Amino acid sequence: MLRSALSLPRFDGPRWRDLPPAWRIGAARFALAWLVLPIAFAHDWATMAGQWWDSSTYNHILVIPVILAWLVWQRLPELVKIKPVAWWPGLVAMGGALLVWLLGAVSGLDLARQAGAVGVMAAAVPLLLGPRVAWALLFPLAYMAFLVPFGDELITVLQTITARITITLVNWSGIPALIDGVFIETPAGLFEVAEACSGVKFLIAMIAFGVLAANVCFISWTRRFALLAACLVVPIVANGVRAWGTIFAAQYVGIEKAAGIDHIIYGWAFFAIVLMLVIAGAWRFFDRPVDDPMIDGAAIAADPRLARLERARIGGVPALLAVAALVAGVHGWAFAADRLAAPLPRQIALPPVAGWHRVDYAPAIWWEPRAGGAEHRLLGRYADDAGHEVDVFIALYSGQGDGREAGGFGEGALMPDSDWAWQADAPGFDGAKGQRLLGGGRVERLALTWYRTGGMMTGSNLHLKLTSMADRVLLRSRPTALLILSAEDRPGGKAAPALAAFRASTGPLDQWMDRVAAVR
Repeated sequence: MLRSALSLPRFDGPRWRDLPPAWRIGAARFALAWLVLPIAFAHDWATMAGQWWDSSTYNHILVIPVILAWLVWQRLPELVKIKPVAWWPGLVAMGGALLVWLLGAVSGLDLARQAGAVGVMAAAVPLLLGPRVAWALLFPLAYMAFLVPFGDELITVLQTITARITITLVNWSGIPALIDGVFIETPAGLFEVAEACSGVKFLIAMIAFGVLAANVCFISWTRRFALLAACLVVPIVANGVRAWGTIFAAQYVGIEKAAGIDHIIYGWAFFAIVLMLVIAGAWRFFDRPVDDPMIDGAAIAADPRLARLERARIGGVPALLAVAALVAGVHGWAFAADRLAAPLPRQIALPPVAGWHRVDYAPAIWWEPRAGGAEHRLLGRYADDAGHEVDVFIALYSGQGDGREAGGFGEGALMPDSDWAWQADAPGFDGAKGQRLLGGGRVERLALTWYRTGGMMTGSNLHLKLTSMADRVLLRSRPTALLILSAEDRPGGKAAPALAAFRASTGPLDQWMDRVAAVR
């Protein structure tokens, strides 16, 4: 049944020369839109294509365009039974997709930009071909979401889940072990559930496969949801088992040999094995008949509800002109927002803090937060008479956007490609985002992060993004400050008490940041 379901259907509909005028005109204007829209958003499509090709997390997306073409081909024999029309409510969907793109463009959030770029392509279907065609192609249109490279946001959560599964299996197998965040210590050595071991690439690929198989191979919604649940749970559990296997093998053959075995297993071969297990388990429950069409074109053409919706027609040429105007408008708005820059002082300095004095910055392992695109950066160390030492990092931006995001991926306390690794989230205070970092497998550091723009003070990257979006959509320029207070755990005391003592000495932190940045 699977072989039949995945084969190309015999095309029984009329050829191009036999199509009615409505289809030839509608297909022509739709093709024009689909040629021009990728050019209008060429930067976003090029960025996505680079991620598909360069990042192993998103390599599976390279086959998504082929899958989309196949899904449409499946529906073609029935699709030609529907008369296409230009439909003005499609402008609402187009405007919504363009708004998402604009919000991403003005805030530097690539995920939103890329979702908007994909969304405008999908929105062209109801606008230029009408609600009946859009309904017939509903699943392929929804499946286009998998063109957007998302999943990095899940890495830390999956690292934690994998570490918990792994330590449970390690303890069950009789190996003495201790867990600290994503680090597991055993007699054979210290193991880290690193970002590359989080299993995110397999999870995203499995979900994409599960959604496709649920539509193609099942009719029952219960069975569809069961398959999706399996595609969510199985790769997460399997990744934990793989991590446990590496630790278990290391107890007998050593870390280096176990890591070598893991590198052989941990690739798309591992994904293929997990995928085959899921297919094998689901095969006998496939319930879509071999000859069952994916859509019923005649039923869609006769549906009275769609007929009522279809009354809101618009001319094809006005529809194309409206798209052109909307696209030009959001590009112009994004260009104006990108040129915004709040005035900043020529230089900034770390101020004196009562009860504390400046000392040389000499960390056991070099630590310097990343603040790409910031106009000013300061890093220094304070100490008090009680022996506490606190590192202070502050960065000042004239605005937020592409290449200058205080809360962007890889920005902040955890330096990419350094001796420092994320260990676990930590409780913050005063609204800060808390992170525990481990340097060189031996030095623990607690980092607290705040963002300040206008009257807003937060440790939430999402809150910062939303505020930045609002500012730039309103063409309002305000500086943004990033503050990170950090301390190392020392034999004489933990980092948290040192940070609490320093924090108490600065007074209201929002006012302290404003004095440092000289923006009040």
